[in-house]
Amino acid sequence: MDKNKKIKVGISLGDLNGIGIEIILKTFQDKRMLDFCTPIIFGATKTISQYKKQTNINVPFNGVMDIEKAVPSKINILNIWKDEVALELGKPTEVSGQYAFKSLEAATNALEKGEIDVIVTAPINKDNIQSEDFAFPGHTEYLESKLEGESLMILMTNELKIGLITGHIPISEVSKAVTPEVIKKKANILYKTLVQDFGVSKPKIAVLGLNPHCGDNGVIGNEDDEIIRPTLVEIQNEGKLVYGPYAADSFFGSENYKNFDGVLAMYHDQGLAPFKTLSFGEGVNFTAGLEKIRTSPDHGTAYELAGKNKANISSFKEAVFTAIKLYQKREEYKTLTKNTLKTSKRR
Repeated sequence: MDKNKKIKVGISLGDLNGIGIEIILKTFQDKRMLDFCTPIIFGATKTISQYKKQTNINVPFNGVMDIEKAVPSKINILNIWKDEVALELGKPTEVSGQYAFKSLEAATNALEKGEIDVIVTAPINKDNIQSEDFAFPGHTEYLESKLEGESLMILMTNELKIGLITGHIPISEVSKAVTPEVIKKKANILYKTLVQDFGVSKPKIAVLGLNPHCGDNGVIGNEDDEIIRPTLVEIQNEGKLVYGPYAADSFFGSENYKNFDGVLAMYHDQGLAPFKTLSFGEGVNFTAGLEKIRTSPDHGTAYELAGKNKANISSFKEAVFTAIKLYQKREEYKTLTKNTLKTSKRR
């Protein structure tokens, strides 16, 4: 891999009436960011100029009609619509959801074609973005439908990486969804991403239990003893360092997570509640398991802050840096493993 290559970072706007455009513009207001990547924002100069005017954010950008015209030293806006879009900052509308999807769809198509190297997605509203073309619980599921691979949602910082066995599903459906097949699949995705994307040669993974106190020997449910433990033994027999189940209520408070390279939580809030308590505003959402790199900030649309020029950009900026680092690490891994195969064949 050419280490001097400037990574093309495709960026989707998220909900137009949220803080997405604000955190994007303010992230690249720091010109040093342009030393690391070429940002290509999928939207329209008209819409972003209107947003700038309403929020008094003064950030220059370069409007282009073709990705190939993107300038490495500038913030590039790829014009994908010409409409006059009505912005109602702080308010979710059908229009803001419609154009959030237009931005996401165009960025995803460009990623699939290799016109951009990675994608960083600003927050969407999972309700108003719904349509015939987007009938998904969130970004993760949509991207999985468009790209090769099987996804694993990972919330991460340098110290903590939490993957989810089940994602955006109701609590009432979690126990049925936690099957040996799903546990194995998610454990294998986490293991692979820790090796190829984070450079951990022999990952050590913790798996949280489903029930309080891991079921207390069947007193509070049998899933931990009958499904999770036997499955983890099978994974261990494959030579992977996967341990558990651990009682979720004490795992993070005791700082046990620091003994592992990654953690698998059984359901959304079991993993995300402690993660956001420990790392809110600094964390990154990474969609592992797919052929392409996608990251996003660890927060939502924050309508209550929209238009006030008060949004914190830390998580979005970290999402950009993380996407770049993951891309470079994965390319490095491909090169190393390719060279290993060539050496083996010569022998």
